[in-house]
Amino acid sequence: MKSNKFKDIRAKLNKTQKELAQLLGVSIKAIHSYEQGWRKIPHHVERQLLFLLSRVILDNGKPSDKCWDLRKCPDKRLKKCPAWEFKSGDLCWFINGTKCSGEAHKSWEDKMEECRACKVFIHFFEAKKGI
Repeated sequence: MKSNKFKDIRAKLNKTQKELAQLLGVSIKAIHSYEQGWRKIPHHVERQLLFLLSRVILDNGKPSDKCWDLRKCPDKRLKKCPAWEFKSGDLCWFINGTKCSGEAHKSWEDKMEECRACKVFIHFFEAKKGI
């Protein structure tokens, strides 16, 4: 995640640097460093930030479209996918071990690279003006 996206999400969450630091369990100095681009945003911080944003942008609490419906996943893949197992089709990007391309990703970076290009992620975040 780039520093400008981090800053944009903090603004959408309507949080000060201090408030966001408390939510993410990091120091205010870390938040400042992320926003200035002086420090790489750790995966666990990016993940938590996107989770918080996802809860804010839900359409009045209405259930979101499920990833397996949007991607038209075959039953064989569904049975091996943790997003389906835990009925979290709007949080597929949040859950490690998803099998969108047929197998689990080797790292969070690899997963998020695919997720950012996925119609589910785009539908959830960009279509709702999240990021």
